[in-house]
Amino acid sequence: MLALAGCKNNPQKPDSALDAIDYTQVQSPEFSADSAYAYVENQLAFGNRIPGSKAWQQCADYLTAKMQRWCDTVIVQDFKATLWDGSVVPGKNIIASINPKAERRILLAAHWDSRMWADHDPAESKQHSPVPGANDGASGAAMLMELARVMNVLPPSAGVDFIFFDVEDQGVPEWTDVYEDNSWCKGSQYWGQNRHLPYYNAVYGILFDMVGTHTPRFTKEQVSVHFAPGLTDKLWQVAAALGYGNIFVNQNTDPILDDHLYINQLTGIPTADIVQNSGTTSFFKHWHTTTDDLQAISPESMRIVANVVLKTIYSDFPTKQ
Repeated sequence: MLALAGCKNNPQKPDSALDAIDYTQVQSPEFSADSAYAYVENQLAFGNRIPGSKAWQQCADYLTAKMQRWCDTVIVQDFKATLWDGSVVPGKNIIASINPKAERRILLAAHWDSRMWADHDPAESKQHSPVPGANDGASGAAMLMELARVMNVLPPSAGVDFIFFDVEDQGVPEWTDVYEDNSWCKGSQYWGQNRHLPYYNAVYGILFDMVGTHTPRFTKEQVSVHFAPGLTDKLWQVAAALGYGNIFVNQNTDPILDDHLYINQLTGIPTADIVQNSGTTSFFKHWHTTTDDLQAISPESMRIVANVVLKTIYSDFPTKQ
């Protein structure tokens, strides 16, 4: 995933119209941080989830089986992706749905592959080694899994679709002279052009990326602000109301090339990205290094993000139970 050249970081005032709701009192299911951490651990136990590898296939089977327990339907979308160097790898987008007949829908997404090359590792000898992908990959997938589990018990009035995008993180490595933005996010590019259901649409979407670091910091990046301004404002307003204003920082920052860009551009579904922004040149300390392992994961960070998202969704689509 690459940072795009973009706008300056400008503070943005929250929408005062949202203040009328007491988000602390919105009924929503309880997210288990311990369960989410276990799902990260289980993914890493297979090994590096490099597209086409044995560990990748085992993890795909694991994700599919888990989502079949909690969702009404699961579709595995197979595709082929050409990487920056001309090589072709298999991909699997996994789409699981709760209440698939509901007309109004919410899209929740993350990528589940891990990067082939640790091109940001401080040790040059390791920059061609694979990345464990605990935070960058597994944390987002674990978020979707635990959200599916708890939303199955207490479903919102809208249908929910969980999409695990594949081949997101295999873009051009830093140790080459090649430059190609479209080498990233192959799974969301494919899904945007070949949706799992004809005419599929959603009220809005939320993307999770690198949501499990010990020092969580999320800003309003410009792709989200441009395509989904109302949703982005609301997520940050809810976070402030829940006491997480120091984590969901009310600040506009540069646009990010991530799966939400292609969801927005190709489908028109307004989608916001909750993605780590450390305020430095790197997303987080272990980004695209061989140390993005379980030691980099904080269950509490995932719980905070989930709480913000659940209060946002259930304030819009209260449970019928």
